[in-house]
Amino acid sequence: MQLVEGDLVDAIEVSQNIPEFDSPYAQEEYEKRLDDSSLILTVEIDDKPIGFKVGYDRFGDGSFYSWMGGVLPDHRQNKVASILATYQEEWAKSNGYQSIKLKTRNKHEPMIAFSIARGFDIIDSEPNKDLREMRIWMEKIL
Repeated sequence: MQLVEGDLVDAIEVSQNIPEFDSPYAQEEYEKRLDDSSLILTVEIDDKPIGFKVGYDRFGDGSFYSWMGGVLPDHRQNKVASILATYQEEWAKSNGYQSIKLKTRNKHEPMIAFSIARGFDIIDSEPNKDLREMRIWMEKIL
C-alpha cells in the first residue's frame, strides 16, 4: 500500500465507486470547494487507488473539515481508512489546526463507529424527516 498526496483525479475515481455514495460529486464540485488549505489523499495498491480522503479549511475557526472519504468495499478490512485518517490528523495538527470536523449521515453507522473509535465526539445534528438521512456533525480535538 502506498499513500499519495494531491491526486484529485484518483480521489474522485474512488469516490465514484463507493456504493454508499448515492450521488458522488463531480470534479467541478471538488474544484469549487478546494483551495490552498486542501489536503487530498489516496491510498493505492499496485498504482490503483483504493481509498481517499479530502479535506479543507471550511470554517476558518481553527478546525480542518474532513469533507469526503471512503474505501472500496474489497479493501475495508485492511486499515486503509485508519492510514488515511492518521495522516490527515497528523497533517492538520502540524499545519496549526486544533481539531478535525466531519459530517456524516445517520445511515452510515460504520463511519460513525469508526469516528467515535478514533476519538471524535458528536457535536450537532441536522434533522431530516427521514431519520436515516439526518446529518451528524462530529469533531476530534487534536
